Amino acid sequence: MTTTTARARDRADVGVPSRLQVWRGRAVDLLHRRLLVCVVAAYLLLRVFSAVVMQLVAAQQDPGFIFFSHGQQDYWLMTHVWDGRWYQTIVEQGYPAQLPTDGGVVQQNQWAFYPMYPELVRALMTLTGGSFAVVGSLLSLVLGAVAVGMMAVLVRDKVGPVAAFCVVCVFAASPPSPVLQMTYTESLALVLLIGALLALQRQKWWWAGAAALATGLARPVAVPLAVVALVALWLRWRDREERPIARREWAAMASTLVGCGIAGAIWPAIAWWRTGVPSAYTDTMAAWRSDHTIVYFQPWVANFDQILGNGFAAVLLLAVLVLGFVLITIGPWADAMGPIMRTWLFAYAFYLLAVLDAWTSTYRYLLFMFPILIVFVGAGWKDRAQRLLVGWRTVIWVGLGLGWQVWWCWTLLVLRHVSGDPI
Repeated sequence: MTTTTARARDRADVGVPSRLQVWRGRAVDLLHRRLLVCVVAAYLLLRVFSAVVMQLVAAQQDPGFIFFSHGQQDYWLMTHVWDGRWYQTIVEQGYPAQLPTDGGVVQQNQWAFYPMYPELVRALMTLTGGSFAVVGSLLSLVLGAVAVGMMAVLVRDKVGPVAAFCVVCVFAASPPSPVLQMTYTESLALVLLIGALLALQRQKWWWAGAAALATGLARPVAVPLAVVALVALWLRWRDREERPIARREWAAMASTLVGCGIAGAIWPAIAWWRTGVPSAYTDTMAAWRSDHTIVYFQPWVANFDQILGNGFAAVLLLAVLVLGFVLITIGPWADAMGPIMRTWLFAYAFYLLAVLDAWTSTYRYLLFMFPILIVFVGAGWKDRAQRLLVGWRTVIWVGLGLGWQVWWCWTLLVLRHVSGDPI
């Protein structure tokens, strides 16, 4: 041991890199040259982990609670539990022309779920002859790979390829990441959202408008995305003296706002047109609330109160969480992420606080807050000398995520809850 230590000291004295430094240098060089290959490989490896956990959890399912199981208890069953059954219903039956009601109160139905994903699945099932579970989950898996590739590019533009790889690894290991291989719309929505954010970050206005418009048929994120678009346009307008805005660019910038505006209204408008009920979409969304009404902000306090059993403690905990989020996002440790991703975090968090019924589904919704992982791995400082232990932080977060993911699958993917309670 003394000899080994002496040799290491001699290498340091003469400037010879250690074996660890050599491997680290090779890894950094690989990430600079083959970032997309690396992030997709890491994503797929972590999806294998999720698949193993899901296969193990499948044996714990109670057949009395399994939808569309046909006596099957395996990985493919796990890919379309909970909301997956709604997408399967849409693929097989479409959307109802009349809202189902009980005593005049609208009940849970397909209009709560956006059509782009199930229509893509239906088309692929027709082409391949595959089952909903296989086609739907593989589509999500592929779209998830596209999403993490785009995420890496978005993050790399601001904090570099090494930090981008770290962010993707933590994201792909996070507790709700198994939905990226389930018959859910998260993978598709991430592709469209990240496409819009990347276009806004690079001021590609037509692309931003098109991606924003597409989200209107994939997931309800158009409202917070419109806030990001407004900030991006204001930043461009602020630089008009250094970079004059041509007439063609004005038109392209306007298309971005038009895309966001149409996206926010198109699905509720289609639900109105098909059912004849102006409030068909909002009435359907309210069916998932215990009192069948949507009250902004109130569910967070109510649900925290239900968990803690104390209204004051619920409000206090919620205030601490909000303050903590603000501090994490506005500090100098987050400056490197840039105004687009930072604005998205604030806009989307406020949107969730306003409209989300905070419960088990919150895990899935938080996937869209991926830019905050830049701060978690310590890569948000503009001065790269202040980015300490990024690799070790990544390893710790990945480990915690995998452990929490096991709990998430064992607790929330096993159907022992009330029918219709989304994960």
